[in-house]
Amino acid sequence: MARSAMASHSMCHRFRRPPPSPPVAAARFRSGGGGVESHRRGATLIRSHQRFTQITEADWLGVDPLQFWDSLAARWSRKEIDEVRVEAREGFSALRDPLEGLLVVLEYCPEVMKSKGGSLGHCVLFEFQLWLKERPHLHLQQREPGARLRRLQVQALSLLTEKQPSFLEPLIDIYQLGSLERSVLLGHVGYLLHRGSYREAVLMSIKLKLQPDLDMEKVCIPLVLQDKLQLAEAFVSDYQDLQNRLVRLLDSWCSPGFHPSHLLSCYPGIPQFHQKSDRLAPKVLSKQVFRLMELYGVDPALCPNVVTQRRLASLRFLMYKRFVEKNMSEENWADHVQATVGESVDLQVELIFMLVKHSGLDCAARWALRYHVPRDRLPFGVGVRRETILEKSVLETECPAGTGEPWEPSEESRRTYYQLPVPMENVHFLDTAEGLRLCREAVLKPGVLLGVDMEWRPAFGSVGKPRVALIQLAVRDTVYLLDLTERGGPEQDQELRHFIRDVFSDPAVTKLGYGMAGDLSSLAATWPQFLEEPLKPAGILDLLLVHKQIQKAHIPLGVRGSRSVEGLKSSAEKGLSLLVQLVLGKPLDKTEQLSNWERRPLRPSQVYYAAVDAYCLLDVHRSLTQDPGRFGLAPDLSNALGGQRGKCEEKGTHRPRTRKAQDPCTAAEEEKPHPPPALPGVSREALSPQQFRVVCDNMLQGLGRYLRCVGVDVRMLDNADDHRRAAEIAREESRVILTCGLPFQTLKSQVGEGCCLAVDCSEKARDQALRVLKHFNITITPADIFSRCQVCNGDQYLKVPRQEMERLMKIRGLISAESRSRSESESADCDTPSQPRSLPYSPKCRWAAPSGLDPDSLQFPGGAPLQLDSVPPGILNKVSLFYCCTSCGKVFWEGSHFGRVISQFQEVLNISDGQTIYQHQ
Repeated sequence: MARSAMASHSMCHRFRRPPPSPPVAAARFRSGGGGVESHRRGATLIRSHQRFTQITEADWLGVDPLQFWDSLAARWSRKEIDEVRVEAREGFSALRDPLEGLLVVLEYCPEVMKSKGGSLGHCVLFEFQLWLKERPHLHLQQREPGARLRRLQVQALSLLTEKQPSFLEPLIDIYQLGSLERSVLLGHVGYLLHRGSYREAVLMSIKLKLQPDLDMEKVCIPLVLQDKLQLAEAFVSDYQDLQNRLVRLLDSWCSPGFHPSHLLSCYPGIPQFHQKSDRLAPKVLSKQVFRLMELYGVDPALCPNVVTQRRLASLRFLMYKRFVEKNMSEENWADHVQATVGESVDLQVELIFMLVKHSGLDCAARWALRYHVPRDRLPFGVGVRRETILEKSVLETECPAGTGEPWEPSEESRRTYYQLPVPMENVHFLDTAEGLRLCREAVLKPGVLLGVDMEWRPAFGSVGKPRVALIQLAVRDTVYLLDLTERGGPEQDQELRHFIRDVFSDPAVTKLGYGMAGDLSSLAATWPQFLEEPLKPAGILDLLLVHKQIQKAHIPLGVRGSRSVEGLKSSAEKGLSLLVQLVLGKPLDKTEQLSNWERRPLRPSQVYYAAVDAYCLLDVHRSLTQDPGRFGLAPDLSNALGGQRGKCEEKGTHRPRTRKAQDPCTAAEEEKPHPPPALPGVSREALSPQQFRVVCDNMLQGLGRYLRCVGVDVRMLDNADDHRRAAEIAREESRVILTCGLPFQTLKSQVGEGCCLAVDCSEKARDQALRVLKHFNITITPADIFSRCQVCNGDQYLKVPRQEMERLMKIRGLISAESRSRSESESADCDTPSQPRSLPYSPKCRWAAPSGLDPDSLQFPGGAPLQLDSVPPGILNKVSLFYCCTSCGKVFWEGSHFGRVISQFQEVLNISDGQTIYQHQ
């Protein structure tokens, strides 16, 4: 207490003189030189005094805020960060009304600071928040309401909108701006929109919850034009009506008559419009619309344009499968066509035109008769042919459900494709509680080897994830088909869910699958209970991994590039069918793959196909374990597959694509995953930054730089890179993907569980970095900071002493003897040694030998030149050691930025005894 009083007394005497009038203050800056900058600061000071005329000298206890700010700025310019903090806290204590004084001090900032940190204003704000936290009696709640309180809030709001938008969050919290009248807040947001500060307007409206009272189109359209859809999504979050309107707006841009130039007349001031106009292409926009429809649960009827486009594309695909590839039966094709076309007359007309091209007038006339398409919309000749065809003949040619095909496969199929080795009497279709209990007794036994597959209706033109209609469980000599379409009441439905959960979580039962991640994801979409309480798979062997190993063994070592799972070029098969062909000699018959699996009763061919898909996994497993060397696999593969359940991957290979089926929007935030040691960056145990490797999407480059700042190995995509490149890098280099928005939905299915994290794009980069570090339990030490180059991600530095750096700069002509002596005298006059740390700075990095730098060209072995021009001559007297990145040649030295990083990452920083970096007063 005594110390605080002494500090206050000291500050009062240090700055005791009346505040200068605005003209005098402006003249002081002009007389001091500085040109344009001086005039700018003078004008700023005039506005400050005009705005705060009610604040008298008595309010400051004799402390002149101008001199207070100048003293802080002088210390800041000399990199005396500790002294700035101490003096700032003393100054706050010396003010009679610190909340008013803070606004005056912030008004002295020389220019608009849009950066997220690194300015004196941010440092003052940070110290004020810490200072205020220790004095709860000074919070705004303790002030009596009235005109004085409202004036203070309006002043803080004006400071945000007119001068310092980057102070948004701290000023809103300190001055409780949310309690102001809504009309006042909306007026300031409208001013930001009018000025073109869309990002600041969105962040302010989100923080103050003003979205319902703002025009969604005026806010979101400029954001979309600037390729900032993530901010638009953050704006409409938590408001269903705004979400529907945003989706409908994007859908309207997908209409046939829309052209991006129509928006140019309405928003001519968008600078990035021409560069980002390709983002408004219908194909790109439709993907965004479907993603938002699924994310927000929007009714597809609200988006007729994109739904029609997707159904039209599905029709073209069905035509290709039926009439070009000819691998889809008439019944399957007709069933999907009817579901895709629906009641849309436009799609019915498109179907008739496609049939004329692919099949002829007769087939087109039959479908025109079925849909009663108006004659004036039919192609030439179809109307006349339709008149000669009776509707009765059309009905007779239709194949009734569940009939029309023999129980046994054809002779040609037996010769060509893999056949089910068990009789059809051993294939049991289960749709009753009694059948489920029999299946439980046969399946849930220790040591059972179980083939697992799932079927669902193909998503032709539909929105959302498919729902599983059938689960196939194959044990030796028997196959069980679990019907998920007709569950028979709540009790039977609950019993079925419990059985499925028991099967997948039992480590004593080895489950064989192929691409099990997709199956589990669809299973989670089938039951909301599996999203609320996710499955915890155990004992799963994904043969997709084994297929990759086999395929890798069959490609010559000299062939570069990514190895596709599709395997040998000579085979027309792919996926599981190709694996069966490689191991068992014959592929699978995929004729029924695109069947309507929700239709009951299933046709015999569908039942046969479903049983084969699950049982073939058992035969593949048996052949692989009997002779792994034949397929280019490791000799101990039998132990890895049979004895180490759930651990079928070898060291150095990709992990199985088994995932917990959970909500993709919350899975990464709610639970830390359990990957194998190949990916130590996603472990529950505390890890160092050197053990954590990530790849950042091109939308998170700021986050990537922050992570590099604390020693994390970060690869960042270029702006021109496709998002799928992140998945390739993650698989090849065992990295974790950090992304946001639309790419997360695509990338999370291409990597292992826990290897893709969705980041909130509306947060600041520093907050994003803290969230990532906490999520993956990364512990930072002072030696980790700047142990990796923020520019190029290199982790090898060359230490260059001051004398050597001076010699090199003289050789390059960057400094002269005269400038050197002048800088020495200036340094002697103004430089004050900063508060020393107890330990010297020594980052955890690799150190290069001095011989690695070519003395003539000043280049490192990789070809990077030493960037001497980035070193100001005046810094030579203040820094004794320089750190040069051997990858890019960038030169670094220890300065105030180190202290700022320490303060920014205090939440995850681990400082041992004797390693105190900065002492806060």
